Amino acid sequence: MPPPFHLAFPVDDLNAARAFYGGLLGCAEGRASEAWIDFDFEGHQIVAHLVPGQSGDAGNNPVDGHGVPVPHFGLVLAWGAWEALAERLRSAGHAFVIEPYVRFVGEVGEQGTFFVRDPAGNALEFKAFRDPEQLFARW
Repeated sequence: MPPPFHLAFPVDDLNAARAFYGGLLGCAEGRASEAWIDFDFEGHQIVAHLVPGQSGDAGNNPVDGHGVPVPHFGLVLAWGAWEALAERLRSAGHAFVIEPYVRFVGEVGEQGTFFVRDPAGNALEFKAFRDPEQLFARW
């Protein structure tokens, strides 16, 4: 298993970030202060930093007929975990930027994907490969 990554990103409300990452996504909370919160994002450290008024996209990039928000970050999950998370978000009434679907059907890199936003507007992608060996496969 590769080493964990660290990602820091802006949020405009730490309580809303705590509810989304800790409550909805189930990320355990680590260290925190009045200005930031560490979350365990499937073994990776993500840090929500309070930056009032910070939000928005730089743009989007067309991928398989969808406008993928840029920037974004996320996780590659096992197929069953991906389906379970999509259902948990749907059941909670959380809006999808791109609804769960399978892209590149029948091609190298076929994958399930969906995009959501956190309360600060940060875009997150969650994906799964039926064949995990194709994560870095080339066309």
